[in-house]
Amino acid sequence: MTENRRGEVDQALEGVDFETTDYQVELQTTLGPITLDLWPDIAPGHCRNLIGLTKIGYYDGIVFHRVIAGFVAQVGCPQGTGTGGPGYTIDAEFNDRLHEAGVLSMARTSDPNSAGSQVFLCLDRVPHLDRQYTAFGKTADDQSLETLLTIGRLATDGQDRPLEEVRIESGRVIESPR
Repeated sequence: MTENRRGEVDQALEGVDFETTDYQVELQTTLGPITLDLWPDIAPGHCRNLIGLTKIGYYDGIVFHRVIAGFVAQVGCPQGTGTGGPGYTIDAEFNDRLHEAGVLSMARTSDPNSAGSQVFLCLDRVPHLDRQYTAFGKTADDQSLETLLTIGRLATDGQDRPLEEVRIESGRVIESPR
């Protein structure tokens, strides 16, 4: 059974205020940095969840367990298998943002309200994901997109797992007063 991390996440979110502060999440991966701009105007719950998980170090050491060229790179399972999460779920916040290269979206099961900690980053335009998954951010700059696309070009096995392990070494939240 996965340990429920909700209490830690809620505590880490004290003081997070989308009215006065802009937030980014920076992921240092073994292939380079990925900085993400978040979209709290359309998916505040998902942005808060990612910020909280990042602040408690949840993503540190986690591997990209699923990479499909031209589709997505997925990360956020503590077991590295695609089966784990933070011990709680959050409700979907479907919106009209397009799933295109660099877009951050929430992975889930067939239940729209089953998202937890697993996210995916689009490697190309993926229209069938639009309004079916919660898009809530995007790569902040060219270097971040290039790191993501480098991950997307990795050779994978029959389970879509990269042959070369790629992991998030550390994550941090960047706060900028408005």
